[in-house]
Amino acid sequence: MDGERLESAVQRIEAALARIAEAADKARPAPKSVSSLVDKHETLRETVAATLKELDELIGKLEK
Repeated sequence: MDGERLESAVQRIEAALARIAEAADKARPAPKSVSSLVDKHETLRETVAATLKELDELIGKLEK
């Protein structure tokens, strides 16, 4: 690339980086309520898995 084309490419890259930085600054993190829902979902999933295991064990005892 000649000097002008190289300089033009660098300027376009810098402009793109500036737009990316601006968009990143405007981006909002997920609300705490979303992360709270994720935590509650995981807890519920673990509870359900433990309960299903208990039921499986009880059914196994009944079948004997």
